[in-house]
Amino acid sequence: MGRTTYEIFAGSWPRETGDFAERFNALPKYVASTSLKALDWKPAELLKRALPDAVRELKQGSGGNIYVHGSLSVAQELLRHGLVDRVRLLSYPGAVGQGKPLFPPGEPVPLALISATPFSNGVVALEYAPVTAKS
Repeated sequence: MGRTTYEIFAGSWPRETGDFAERFNALPKYVASTSLKALDWKPAELLKRALPDAVRELKQGSGGNIYVHGSLSVAQELLRHGLVDRVRLLSYPGAVGQGKPLFPPGEPVPLALISATPFSNGVVALEYAPVTAKS
């Protein structure tokens, strides 16, 4: 996650209780930031290398899936460098018409739909896989 998301999460999640909170708080966290010097919400590691290099190294490890929560600039950089295996989005039945786009204009990101799961409240969970160019 990026600095802003880390600071928001670290400011609230450690005080939460219950099964999900306990599991979420225990997960390793990797933070991409050039301004943070220390991380209080443990277990956490400050990524000291360039983000693409650090994530390539993490992906080679045996730690399991890596998720990006929020952190739009982190997600965009990982997409740009071909380091995303799945894109999971929640689509809500309403339009606000503002905000920062996940996919920057002029930078097409071909995606293949893996699944679409509708919920009774109108929200749809979508899962995509980036389509890589074949030589």
